[in-house]
Amino acid sequence: MDRQFLQQAIDLAVENAKSGQGGPYGAIIVKDKRVIAACGNQVTTNIDPTAHAEVMAIRLACKALNDFQLSGCILYSSCEPCPMCLGAIYWARLAKVYFACSRHDAAAANFDDSFIYDEISVLPHQRRIAMLHLNLPNALEPFDIWAEKSDKVLY
Repeated sequence: MDRQFLQQAIDLAVENAKSGQGGPYGAIIVKDKRVIAACGNQVTTNIDPTAHAEVMAIRLACKALNDFQLSGCILYSSCEPCPMCLGAIYWARLAKVYFACSRHDAAAANFDDSFIYDEISVLPHQRRIAMLHLNLPNALEPFDIWAEKSDKVLY
């Protein structure tokens, strides 16, 4: 069944590329051998750089399950998830990911995210986009309040 679900993600990517509705990516999320979410890349149609197929599918699956965690779910993606999608996958607690094309295949098609992988290991102040720490006196206040809350929802 894994091959069939992955083929569905590829078919979605093909349709997305043909229609011009977004980039050549598709993703589906399956729980208990049933598709609960499917989406193509919608970056250009939504005018949203975070609207990658995997992220959009995660959003749809969370709504479908009414849960911010997707434990027990499997993601099938037409391509190896980029660093942003990888982060979303871990935050969503997906059980497993299957992908068809590699990041190198994507790079050959002018979707190269290797610079992001490289930037992750660079100290924040040395990154291409400067990330500068400013130490304000009350910076830890949100975390202190969170630590004291007895009714917080952990994630």
